[in-house]
Amino acid sequence: MFEPVIAPSGTLLGLLQRGRGDGTLHALTAPRAEALAALDHCVLRDPRHDWQVENRSLYYARLYVDLNGELDGIEAHLFSAEDVLDTDECRTGLSLAVLGHLASYGRRDALELLRRYAASGANWAWALDELALRDDDAGLRALAAPVLARFPADAEGEAELAVAVRDAFEPRPWRLWADDPRESIATRVRAAHEAGCFDRWQRQLRPQGPRPGWSVQAVFDWAQQGIERGAALHVPAARCLTAVAGPEDRPEIVEAARGGSDGARCTALRYLADGDDPDALDLIEGAVSTGSALVADAAADAFERMRSIAAVERARGWAHRPDVLGAAAGRMLACRGGAQDRDLVLAALREAVRGEGPDAPTLWTLVDGAGRLEIACAAPVLRHVYRETASSHLRGRAARALAATDPSFPAGFAVECLWDCEESTREIAARHAETGDARVVEQLRRLAADPAEEAEVQTAVRSRIGPDMPAV
Repeated sequence: MFEPVIAPSGTLLGLLQRGRGDGTLHALTAPRAEALAALDHCVLRDPRHDWQVENRSLYYARLYVDLNGELDGIEAHLFSAEDVLDTDECRTGLSLAVLGHLASYGRRDALELLRRYAASGANWAWALDELALRDDDAGLRALAAPVLARFPADAEGEAELAVAVRDAFEPRPWRLWADDPRESIATRVRAAHEAGCFDRWQRQLRPQGPRPGWSVQAVFDWAQQGIERGAALHVPAARCLTAVAGPEDRPEIVEAARGGSDGARCTALRYLADGDDPDALDLIEGAVSTGSALVADAAADAFERMRSIAAVERARGWAHRPDVLGAAAGRMLACRGGAQDRDLVLAALREAVRGEGPDAPTLWTLVDGAGRLEIACAAPVLRHVYRETASSHLRGRAARALAATDPSFPAGFAVECLWDCEESTREIAARHAETGDARVVEQLRRLAADPAEEAEVQTAVRSRIGPDMPAV
């Protein structure tokens, strides 16, 4: 997956790429051609840093509806020669998801594009999943022949078909095809379904990793072998130690945490930290000071998982450290600290933004902590993160923190959050946005009536809609 290029937050394109509510509001007042060009740019060049967790499709589909946008750009993107050369699903996934939502809104052209692409496109399985939720039985049955034609009627083709049936996200089309009146189609699909179920059963029976009876040293060796292959196995290895190790093995585990191989050291540190061993904190500190970068990161991760009062106390002393342990200490205080830790959490938040920018992974926990501890002085930093981050999930966390720290949030960012791409952010807005703004009332009513809206958002909206709400 390529790293997306995100335009500045003050531009229409930058707002739409981030999925901000202000993007929709600006697009509806901008020249239509300019707004549609920016919208097409986003849909054809997925701007998400993590396309598997960030939402954009409903956000963009709603804007196509509001602008009565044509789908020529999406059609050209889906059926270009590049579709044959680049079959990665992230190239077309966003476009197909947008078409799915548009089909739900009654756009017949979107439905027809999905059908055509399911029949001939490289990412046909995604298109079929979208159609499984929106198309009628007749439309799906018509796709049986072109989809099955992708799989040759030989041993290799039947095996690939079994995998496709087994891994289908939406089983409805395959169930329809298993009962197809055309016997040649029904027979192949039923056989593929049976083969997929058998394969799943076989995979579940295959032994993986350590076996009962392994020694502590065998678990350490397995973790080290993983590192040598480029795989970090210390987390599952630490879980194995829980089953393998007894009280008599503690000296060996402590010694490994103090100076074993990287695999053994990471595993032992995780095991001791998870068990709140009395020596865990000192061993973690030593590992960060003397271990490799891999060991230091594993030690900081192990520390951050600890829940004891002693760990929180140690975090207060480590929060000023300029290393991974200091960063972990700031996050621990954000999660489990008290009111007395507000200054330390605020300092960690400011340092993270200053040193790593508004998309730093550490900000997720620190932003949550600023809201949990209601650090009013953090509001300016939180507003900066909200505006500038390219992550819609982090922006949603910033919105939640601002709701707890910034008195201006209900009349400010909460208004635009009603149009945000993330449903959790729209839910926050629905609970906090001031209804004196006519746009707020209109959008609340629209969200309440939109069948594509998430249930949690509609519940929050209904809690605000009542006889005292101003008329639009």
